Amino acid sequence: MSSGNPEARFTINVKEGIVELEGKESFVDKHLEKFEEIFKAAVREAISNNINAVALKAQPAAAQAMALPNNHPHHQHQQQQQQEMMMAPLQQQQEPAAAITSPSNAVARAPEQQQKPRQQTPRPSPTLPPIPVDLKANAEKPGLREFYAEKKPANHYEKTAVFAYYLTKFNKEQEVRYGEILSCYEEVDEKKPSVVDIVKNSVRYKGWLEHGSDKFSCRLTISGENFVKFDLPAANGKKESPPSSLASA
Repeated sequence: MSSGNPEARFTINVKEGIVELEGKESFVDKHLEKFEEIFKAAVREAISNNINAVALKAQPAAAQAMALPNNHPHHQHQQQQQQEMMMAPLQQQQEPAAAITSPSNAVARAPEQQQKPRQQTPRPSPTLPPIPVDLKANAEKPGLREFYAEKKPANHYEKTAVFAYYLTKFNKEQEVRYGEILSCYEEVDEKKPSVVDIVKNSVRYKGWLEHGSDKFSCRLTISGENFVKFDLPAANGKKESPPSSLASA
C-alpha cells in the first residue's frame, strides 16, 4: 500500500512489515500515531495468519498418522521405542541382582554335588555248596590234613594253590571245581573265603591257576605247581620229597 502527493509519501508492506513515511516533519508527526496503530494491527493479523497456516499443515499429517492401522511399521516402531524406554530401568535393576545371586547359587550347589558321590552296587558272589571229595589218607596218598600241615600256606591264595595241587597230583583230577576247594577248607577246619574272587585274583595276579572249561572250575598251572612243590616249606624246614607215585611226574 502506498500513497503520494507533492508534500508527502508513505508505503506499507504488510508481508515484510515495512512502513515508510516521507514528507515534511509536520506531516510525519501528524500521521505517525495513526500509522503506528495500523502497523500493529497488520502485524497481529500476519502473525495470526501464519499460526493458522501452520496448524492447517499439521492437521493432515496428524490425521494421517491416526488413520494408520496398529500393525503398521510406523506404529510398531513407536511402540517398540516406548517399551524399550520403559524396560531399560528394570533391566538395569535386575542385572546386578542376577550377578550377585548366581555365584551364591553355584557355591550352594557345589557341596550338594560333592555330597552325592556315585555309588556302585557290589555284585553278590554266588553261593556255592561244597562238593564231596576223597581227602583222606590211604596206601597211595597222604591225607589233605597232613599235606596241608607240611606246606603251611600263609594266605588264601597259597591255600587254594595247595588244595588245587593236592586234588590234581594226588586225586588225579584234570580240573578242580570250586565246590571241591570249599570241601578242602572244611577238611582242614579253616574259614572259607569267596572262592570265586580268590581264584579270579590268583589267575590275574599270581598265575598259579587258570580258568577251566566250566564257569566254576580251574586248573593248576606249571607256575602254581612249582610254587607249592618247591617254594612252600615243609614242617621241618626241608623241601618236600614227592611221593614215589609222583617221582616220575
